[in-house]
Amino acid sequence: MTPFDSFDIIVPASTANLGPGFDSVGLALNRHLTLHIEPSERWEVEILDGDLDGIPTDESNFIIEIAKWLAAKFDSTLSPVKIGMTSDIPLARGFGSSASAIVAGMELTNQLLNLHLTDEEKVQWATLYEGHPDNVAPSIYGGLIIGHHDEQGTSVVQAGIPTIDLIALIPDYHVSTAKSRDALPESMTYADAVKASSISNVHVAAIMRNDWHLAGQMMKKDRFHRPYRMAGVPEWEQAEEVAKQLPVHGVTLSGAGPIILFFAPQGMGEQLKPRIERYFPGYNIASLSPDPHGVRVKHRLSTTP
Repeated sequence: MTPFDSFDIIVPASTANLGPGFDSVGLALNRHLTLHIEPSERWEVEILDGDLDGIPTDESNFIIEIAKWLAAKFDSTLSPVKIGMTSDIPLARGFGSSASAIVAGMELTNQLLNLHLTDEEKVQWATLYEGHPDNVAPSIYGGLIIGHHDEQGTSVVQAGIPTIDLIALIPDYHVSTAKSRDALPESMTYADAVKASSISNVHVAAIMRNDWHLAGQMMKKDRFHRPYRMAGVPEWEQAEEVAKQLPVHGVTLSGAGPIILFFAPQGMGEQLKPRIERYFPGYNIASLSPDPHGVRVKHRLSTTP
């Protein structure tokens, strides 16, 4: 990279699981983490805008750590840059803020080292670090993905752009993924696993054919995480009751929470937002849509002579 190159990295947020698609189904959302990259003599991060309180502004920043991690995998080191950061992705709420940061850090290395990674390679590296393709793959591909990861590699199916709107109920507290996972059982009986898998199978088949009404029914039948995580997110049970009064397909926890997502017919998100606000006064309610774009890079022309 020459001293005059500057570029922006734009990464969409994501929601994972979508109910019983636990650790395998994810969807990109039209909230974004944006990095403005400029040459610098040292690593530095400038918070320009967004919900980024407490984010380190030196070399200990998570995005820089990710960038260095990937560079080391290619036996390389990175020249320092200045990162101007903006984000409208709530931190630790279930919109994949950590996954977006991972994808952003890896794209930074991809650009600085001219690696020319394919999307498939980006998914492999990001999943190797993060552990679950439903978190990172939507931020790379955009749209809906269904994925699997094990020691033999990562397999991802791109499932298009769903014709739905989403309304997010965003509580003002954080939930760590590690703490949320602590609520899950270590094992299930064979019979319970079969039943849970059958629900998940129908759920995936329904969203693949854009039958979100059926997918919403499966969200409420989920046996992988709903019975165990609902107690830790009191808004979830109330949201399910509210959903009965609204023309929505279904409702579920976003990722590890605590954000709750209502799935609505396309074009109805803004109409339903004030109705949901009446049931949850004082909460941040946002109307969202699937993002068809994954991570993007915009190169800026230098004004330096």
